[in-house]
Amino acid sequence: MPSFTLYGWLVCAWVLTVSFQYGYHISALNQLQDVLTCRRIDTSTPVHHMGLPTCIPMSDATFSLVTSLFTVGGLCGSLFANIAMDRYGRKGATRLSSVCNAAGALLSAVAASVTAIAVGRFLVGLAAGIGICVGPIYLAEIAHPNIRGNIGVGTQLAIVIGIMVTQAMGFGLATPKHWRLVLFISAALSITQFFMSHIITESPVYLRRIGLPEQQKRALQRLWSDYIHRDSEEFAEQPLIENEERPSPVTLPQLFHTPELRQALFIAVFAMTSQQLSVLYYSNAILSRALPALAPYVSLAITVVNFLMTFPPIFLIERVGRKQLMRLSVAGAILSHLAVGYGLDAGMVTISSIAITVFVMSFAIGLGPVPASSSISSMALSVNWIMNFVVGLVFLSLRNFLANGDPTKEGRVFYVFAGALLCSSLAFSKFYKR
Repeated sequence: MPSFTLYGWLVCAWVLTVSFQYGYHISALNQLQDVLTCRRIDTSTPVHHMGLPTCIPMSDATFSLVTSLFTVGGLCGSLFANIAMDRYGRKGATRLSSVCNAAGALLSAVAASVTAIAVGRFLVGLAAGIGICVGPIYLAEIAHPNIRGNIGVGTQLAIVIGIMVTQAMGFGLATPKHWRLVLFISAALSITQFFMSHIITESPVYLRRIGLPEQQKRALQRLWSDYIHRDSEEFAEQPLIENEERPSPVTLPQLFHTPELRQALFIAVFAMTSQQLSVLYYSNAILSRALPALAPYVSLAITVVNFLMTFPPIFLIERVGRKQLMRLSVAGAILSHLAVGYGLDAGMVTISSIAITVFVMSFAIGLGPVPASSSISSMALSVNWIMNFVVGLVFLSLRNFLANGDPTKEGRVFYVFAGALLCSSLAFSKFYKR
């Protein structure tokens, strides 16, 4: 079966680095929260290490704001991504993402104040917003048509692996002297990615679009294992490298006035809203009070489950149908939210741990791979980032407000999220007919 050459797989891995970094920074502060915010300190903990403070004091509200700035940067990056791809190419936009991530991760790694780490968090979010837009497009444009569908799964896998890696790193590096290494490692990876770009080819689609057919042919020869020069015209006729009759951009007024596009827009809005009503940012914070010794291990187990559950939807969508999978996913997610809340309020930590794991499984089979029309993908991504920001910002503060200082009432916040998820999912189901 035609596939990539060895060089093609190298380019694929290089492109997927931006998706890996997105997942990496989703979870980077999760394992570090207690040590970063000065909650895990004792009399033997030094105030400074190598000239930098060993922690940065923060309240839950401040930590939520710092965490959520990742999504603000992501929103800005996703809005700028199309401009970057058109002006600098797929390769240039990926390099820009690596520069932003390196700068943000380095600033966070040497931060001595909340302001510095907040700016760093915004920059890595900016990088993620650009990367999560350009990555799937770049992959689709370099992949052979016979494997394009399968290689598309790589983005989701890279994100989940990034989350899993930071969860695992937290076991050894979530200490006052070592937590900054988690951020330094991310910066080093982005710097390596930037300097490797000199040996990476541009997307054949982009090369043809800007009038460089010879460079496009050379790129295809390096990428595809079965590319033969005399068949270049046959390949050129495939949609992969087609540049004629490009659809004109859809304007915002058209989205609201065209019935088909308006329905697609509502589907995207409610789907992305439902998708982001989760609390994976704070899995450690959720479990740490109930399972202070085991919370990191349970969080890692949850991430492993998330990784394994990335594969079933690939085979189930065609057999079961996307709408049926969405119904099962939402039902499982709502019941899991209720079970987590009950388990935390009743002190039944086993129920809470199992329920969070079931939630991740439910999320992965339907809410995770949410459908979105290409004509409204920018709007869908914007809604995704905005809802991500809202959830990241309000969760800890809302939990503390509803609990009112009583540890036996910290599960109440999950009832609120279950109700919100039910409402958004009912709205989604009304518009989504397939």
